[in-house]
Amino acid sequence: MAADPSTLGVMAAYSVSAADLQPETTELLQRLVRFNTVNPPGNEREAIEHLQAYVADAGFETELLAATPERPNLVATLAGHSADGPTLVFLGHVDTVLAAAADWQHDPWSGDLADGFLWGRGALDMKSQVAAEAVAAVTLARAGWRPVRGALKLVFVSDEETGGAVGARWLTEQHPDRVRCDYLVNEGAASPFELDGQRYYGVCCGEKGIYRFRLTAHGTAGHASMPRLGDNALLKLAPVIEALAPGSSGYDPTPAALALIEALGEDPSDLPAAIASLRARHSALPVIVEPMLAVTLTPTMAGASEKINVIPARAWLKVDTRVPPGLGAEVALARLRERLGAAAAGLEIEFTEQVPGYASPHRSELMDAIERWLAAADPDARAVPVLLPGYSDSSYFRAAFPDLIAYGFFPHRHQTLFESAPLVHNADERIDVRDLGYAASFYAALARELLG
Repeated sequence: MAADPSTLGVMAAYSVSAADLQPETTELLQRLVRFNTVNPPGNEREAIEHLQAYVADAGFETELLAATPERPNLVATLAGHSADGPTLVFLGHVDTVLAAAADWQHDPWSGDLADGFLWGRGALDMKSQVAAEAVAAVTLARAGWRPVRGALKLVFVSDEETGGAVGARWLTEQHPDRVRCDYLVNEGAASPFELDGQRYYGVCCGEKGIYRFRLTAHGTAGHASMPRLGDNALLKLAPVIEALAPGSSGYDPTPAALALIEALGEDPSDLPAAIASLRARHSALPVIVEPMLAVTLTPTMAGASEKINVIPARAWLKVDTRVPPGLGAEVALARLRERLGAAAAGLEIEFTEQVPGYASPHRSELMDAIERWLAAADPDARAVPVLLPGYSDSSYFRAAFPDLIAYGFFPHRHQTLFESAPLVHNADERIDVRDLGYAASFYAALARELLG
């Protein structure tokens, strides 16, 4: 059936290329980087208000919701012609981690353009994605596009880097009706990587849970000048720390992680062999893939005597533990005891934090839409499901809306995973400006496909 000629010009207006979107996305990202939103303290109001004015001017209905005045969250809605249909949310946060300017080649709040990159704190995590999402949505709205069904929402939050207490967690708990959605796209994946000449884009289908421990060893205090008169609790932590050196805790895989192993050409029924084979094919890839399949146990903080000349009667160690989604405290504790073995004797073990991880099915209409876009944008590449070893705001939305399909997807074409990953939370954070338009073109295409 031939297309209606009267619609062709309109649809052409909605079809925007990466090159068309790159200049405006670059300009918006520069402006966002120049707002110093290091969290704590955050001070994200100016950045959020700038985004509010930008999207409101294109026709979005906007609302600021705040647990505290200087840290509002923006919810912007472009309603469809029919209320029946899905709601798609583009999610992002504007706060960043700290940056020491002396360690950078370019000032971290400059937004400098140099060597084909835009430099600054947030250039990857995640003001770039916020800019791409906003420009994609605004470009559609300016051209007169409205969802045929459902609605498009932009949700830009102030607080993610310290846990979302006034950001996504607060929004989903206190104002769920304002941010309820059927599909959500957030951070978490899509810098490409290559394996045996094949290019892959990760689609983040879930995040691991956080189960943190405090391990306490007990001894007897004494004067440090006579060490045999005391029982040094700190020394009892030495075999504990050694037992927690990077290594295998066994595998506790979830469906998305197993699907990734299979997509990479390995046998998911024999994970040790699969990881060994991956390591032979690409030495760096298992460093990222293996944590998706297992509980990780990483000692990060320790303490003992408060005085240099006192043998400590107590010494403690904190362990950051990440657990695949769908699993919980029992698995975390079991894997900890397995790793410690005899070193656990006499230790007091307690949880200091228990936050479950969540996942969305790795097959869905949203995944199908991503694969169709990728087939047009980068035909030689493949989309594969991945899990985020860390945590993101997507988990708060999945917890609030159990039927939600939420993925992390911020596609790059030029800056690879192994170029991007070392820059996140590090000095000289930067993004290839060509990837800004590339990502924006994806968000524009996705909104049109899912919402009509």
